[in-house]
Parts: sequence; structure tokens; C-alpha cells
Amino acid sequence: MDAVTLARDLLRCPSVTPAEGGALALIERVLKGAGFEVHRVTFAEPGAAPVENLYARVGNAAPHLMFAGHTDVVPPGDDEKWTHPPFAAEITDGTLYGRGAVDMKGAVACAMAAALAHLAAHPRPNGSISFLITGDEEGIAVNGTVKLLTWAAERGERFGHCILGEPSNTAAVGDTIKIGRRGSLNGTLVITGKQGHVAYPERADNPVRGLVTLMSALMATPLDHGSAQFDASNLEFTSIDIGNPVVNLIPGEARARFNIRFNDCHSQVSLKTLIEHRAAEAAGSRVRWHIDWEPSNADSFVTKPGPFVDLVASAIKAVTGREPKLSTTGGTSDARFIKNYCPVLEFGLVGQTMHQVDERTPVADLEALTAVYRAIIDRYFD
Repeated sequence: MDAVTLARDLLRCPSVTPAEGGALALIERVLKGAGFEVHRVTFAEPGAAPVENLYARVGNAAPHLMFAGHTDVVPPGDDEKWTHPPFAAEITDGTLYGRGAVDMKGAVACAMAAALAHLAAHPRPNGSISFLITGDEEGIAVNGTVKLLTWAAERGERFGHCILGEPSNTAAVGDTIKIGRRGSLNGTLVITGKQGHVAYPERADNPVRGLVTLMSALMATPLDHGSAQFDASNLEFTSIDIGNPVVNLIPGEARARFNIRFNDCHSQVSLKTLIEHRAAEAAGSRVRWHIDWEPSNADSFVTKPGPFVDLVASAIKAVTGREPKLSTTGGTSDARFIKNYCPVLEFGLVGQTMHQVDERTPVADLEALTAVYRAIIDRYFD
């Protein structure tokens, strides 16, 4: 099957997280027909809806190239605001519209089409090709890729390299390869004061003063100045909660939530130590404070330039004529789990409309990405 037909069929599946919506069933049917051994695996947390995932492999030897991705999508929002229905997969003026067209059913379809074309030319692949597809990337990401990788490893699966089809490109297919991502860490700064009447401040201790002092201190000095592969880390306060509905009461507590996107200058442990040291210096002996840190599974990582990066970059240039930029920008992705099992690169479609109303991709981009994936596969097994 060609990538455009596959993409349209996938877009017609209303697989809003955590619903499977028929998308994995479609992939299973297509890959089984091409000789893949396919497994549907479901994971669930207590009190949460179960999430369906898929793992498929053809071949039983190294080298082993894995394509990873997800078929779940974010909600479309108000359907009336779309010029084309979000799950109709309509093509107008050479552009395919639909929720997931860019993020990332389009790339999944391209990878499948490329693999099927390679197998048609090489019925016995010189190694193994696999697909690791989750239905939980756009959700809480605990019942998807991270558990599916553990499941696969327990079965004895060993991966050589991985291409994750997230929309990596900024303006045109071929302009960017994501070779890593910054880590993400959340915390809440809590200042404890003493409640009292605003007319008698000497009888109270306003925690807002301490909150302002510590927030200013944590934002004043850069966490670092970047590294060879990464931009500088940044701490951003995202909400302030004092919980005080009246104006004549000094509150007893003030809280501010923050997120840190950090590079390879830090680990989570060293970063927490740095933040707490700066807070302690700013607080002195007067401000009573603590930080509630949230658990995080998003560490920084980078796939360093080498033969695999060169192979992918050369395939991209051969098809598109572009020299891709090696980037570590953007938010987190499931690559943060995959990097524990094999080197991983992110290369997919142009991400300008992902999660937006009228999410869309040019049909020509689907064809170009399929050609790139086919070139990667051919080079990998040559």
C-alpha cells in the first residue's frame, strides 16, 4: 500500500487517547499481510482506562531497525472550526487534512509504506525490521512505549537503532533531525507564613513576600550557558496559588509551580541540589520554604554524531537535497524511553500544524518522507 492511502485510512480512525479507534487493528492487518509477526499488548494502571499497543517484527537476525511511533491523537476540539472534518482525511489542493496527519499517523504510514516496498524488493530482509506503536503518547505516557519496551526486552528483543517519526522538521522535509531532547523536571515552591489580619501585619507573616523573593532569585541567574549539543537550560514558573478569596486576610501559605527544561550539564539529582541551594541562599533564616518535587522520567539525552546519524543524514540529502540540521530542541517525546535500549533519532513530517485546528500535511511531504525512510532502510541493510 502507498503512504497516502495508509495515512488516510489511519486518519479516519478516531483514536483520541486512550481510544484505539481501529488504528492499531488497521496496522495489524496490513503488517500481518506482509509477513510480520504482530502482537497487540494492553497495559493499564489501577483506576485508569487500559491502553492498547502494538509490536510487529519481520526477520529474526541483526541488524535490527525499529520504527517507533504512536497512533493516539489529541482531541480535535470544536469540529465546527475545522474547514475539513478532523477524521474525514480529505485531500484538497494536494494537502491532506485531519487530526494526526502530522503528529503522527502520517509518519507511521510512511514508515509502513517504506518497509513494505523494501520487503517487496527483498522478501528475505538482511536483518530485521520492527514497528513499536503506542496508543498512549499524547496521554500520561505510562501505559505505552515505556512498558512496551520492557515487554519486548523480556521477550529477548534487541534493537540496533530506532527512527521515531515525530514531526521533527521545521519548514521542509529534510531540514532537521532531532538527535536528542532536554530533560523535564517539575516542582512546587512552597512558602509557609502565618495567617493574620491585613490591618495588623506585625501579628502575621505574609508568605507572598518570601515567594516573590525566592522566585526572583531562582529566575535571576541562568542555570547554565548550554553545551555542545544543547541550548541553555531554563526554569519557568507556570502558576502561583495563594488560595485566598478575600482581601483583608494575610494568607498562611503561598505556592508557585515551575518547570525546568535541562540539558546534559545536569542530572535530576544535581539540578535539584542547585535549585535548593539557590533557594536557601535567598531565603536566609527568615523565609520558611520547601520544594515539592514531582517524579520525572524525562532525562536529557543525545545520540552523538556517528555512522547511524551519517546514514540517516545521507539518505535525507539523497532524497530531498537538504543537509539536515542536528537539533535537540523541543519538548519531550517517547525517545526518552527508547534511548535506554538503542540509539534513537527523530525524523518525521513538518510540525507547523500539529495539535492545531486543520492539522494538515502536503501529500508531497508524505511521498518525500516515504522515500527517505525507504532510503534509510535500503542503506541500513546494505
